[in-house]
Amino acid sequence: MGDRIICVAQQKGGAGKTTLVSNLAIAFLQEGKSVALVDTDPQGSLGKWLDVREETFGENVDLRFSTATAYGISRAIRGVGGDADIVLVDTPPKADSDVRWVLRESDLVLVPVSASQADVWATHDILDLADRIGKPTQIVLNRTRAGTRVGEDVAKSLSEIGAAQFQSSLANRVIYAEALGQGLGVLEAKRASSAAEEVRALADEVAGLLNG
Repeated sequence: MGDRIICVAQQKGGAGKTTLVSNLAIAFLQEGKSVALVDTDPQGSLGKWLDVREETFGENVDLRFSTATAYGISRAIRGVGGDADIVLVDTPPKADSDVRWVLRESDLVLVPVSASQADVWATHDILDLADRIGKPTQIVLNRTRAGTRVGEDVAKSLSEIGAAQFQSSLANRVIYAEALGQGLGVLEAKRASSAAEEVRALADEVAGLLNG
């Protein structure tokens, strides 16, 4: 992959950024790729996930990690991402000048949107910010509820703002939270499951977009 730095950003908290980053990381690892994680969110959820993981499995030379401020993102990526096939960057829940520094380093911006209009409203600022600096964005629907009115309303709202969207989505499943708390991805926690199929499909779409 030539373009390989993926930023996961969303102004609204609780949209599932860390869940998305951790599961994509495991999906790419299982495909034989090396992954670098950079956490710019002061809450540090991604680092906590990795701490739990390493307590169980030990360190993995193909999974590197760094924290950084938005202004130190270039140095952090150089430090851990030089030899990595994929760099995944988790960001704080805001859309301002700090996040702009992260977006500038990214080849692709993923914007998770949960099944609520509040998430859709919060998405506008990130999309506008990425557009102003010329970065491609893709919506990832998260915690979807098939056949519900709110799900239909969210899908309609996203289509109206013209945001590019993956066909794959992550449903509202307990296994995502359980796996995160155990330092796992759903591909490890429950390999033969609908959640695992969702993650594989999404990872394939992300890789295809980068390779394309």
